[in-house]
Amino acid sequence: MNKFTTDQLIRFSKATLMLFISLLGLLMLYSNFTDYATNYEALGHVLSMDTTSDSEKYNYRAITSPMLHHRIYWFVISLELVYTYFCLFGAYSLYRNINTNAGAFHDAKKPALIGLMIATFLYFVCFQVIGVEWFNMDRSTRWDYKEWAQDILDFIFPVLIYISMRIER
Repeated sequence: MNKFTTDQLIRFSKATLMLFISLLGLLMLYSNFTDYATNYEALGHVLSMDTTSDSEKYNYRAITSPMLHHRIYWFVISLELVYTYFCLFGAYSLYRNINTNAGAFHDAKKPALIGLMIATFLYFVCFQVIGVEWFNMDRSTRWDYKEWAQDILDFIFPVLIYISMRIER
């Protein structure tokens, strides 16, 4: 039986974590394409701010145009597609370089790091900052995705730190 060294196990864990995040992206894309109407409805309500408390007070922030709702939704889907591609390519690149020298393995992290940064942008900036702080998504009676986005960030951000660390020899 071929035994893993600790260094190989660390490398393997980094590549595998990238596969986990890629799976998340693939499932998100599948959901958005197969259940477009439900996910579009949720985004439309968040952008319209029609289910938030104190909606009259913050009406000037609302986006009520269905055309803009579709465009923003396709922007979200595009970000999901791009981060999933980079995470998949990053996982492949890391697996391919498990047995190379430390410098080559570290360089192989580039697509993974790009994918993780795009995912962080989507779930932190788009959902947490813009969705919660601008559109008061957390005050919605039905369409509050703050905790959902935070749960994803609670996994992605430590993985971003772990992947970027140069601890392989």
